[in-house]
Amino acid sequence: MMQDTPPGKPRRSFVRESPEQRRAELIEAALELIGEGGYRAATVRSIAARANVSLGLIRHHFSTKEDLINAAYEAHMSEMTELSLALADRSDLAPKARMASVIRASLSPPVMSERNVTLWATFIAQIANEPAIKATHDRTYLEFRDRLEDLISQTLAAEDRPATPLGIRHLALACNALMDGLWLEGGACPGAVEGADLAAVGLEKIGLILGVDLSAGGGAA
Repeated sequence: MMQDTPPGKPRRSFVRESPEQRRAELIEAALELIGEGGYRAATVRSIAARANVSLGLIRHHFSTKEDLINAAYEAHMSEMTELSLALADRSDLAPKARMASVIRASLSPPVMSERNVTLWATFIAQIANEPAIKATHDRTYLEFRDRLEDLISQTLAAEDRPATPLGIRHLALACNALMDGLWLEGGACPGAVEGADLAAVGLEKIGLILGVDLSAGGGAA
């Protein structure tokens, strides 16, 4: 008969936590395990052991392991997006300053890290087999790209260089691809780019794509 508490771990003493806190702990445990040992390391038992909870608690919050893993992926992507866009809506900053802030945040720790690239690559590898993971990927990607399009539109308008919606879409695709590439370089091969300021590279090259000087980051609105 399967034990409800993972072996080798004492049952967690009772602490009154909100459902949101408990879900967050389970999600973080799943992310830790995936980051350390890959997708297969995040079994229900290993997640329960890492979070020091019973298997029943996982079943209470998530219908299936796939639901938990997808929630972990969504949390991971949402956190990176929030960190990257932290200053994107600051009304006291000029549009190009906000654009520069997104580039800097995306190409600097904590967003750019070996752990984040490892997690991202692990989840991406599941897209072909996990419809829920694919749906989360598509949605979070489009959410970020839509925000980037809006910021590019504002930046060009402030420079008196408005563009068509299709033109903005093409610029967003190019800028996002460049940021993704630099992010992968910095996170996957930190030793190979040691000493390189990838944020500065991103500001320079995306500035060339947009035809806007982003090196100074702009100023107050």
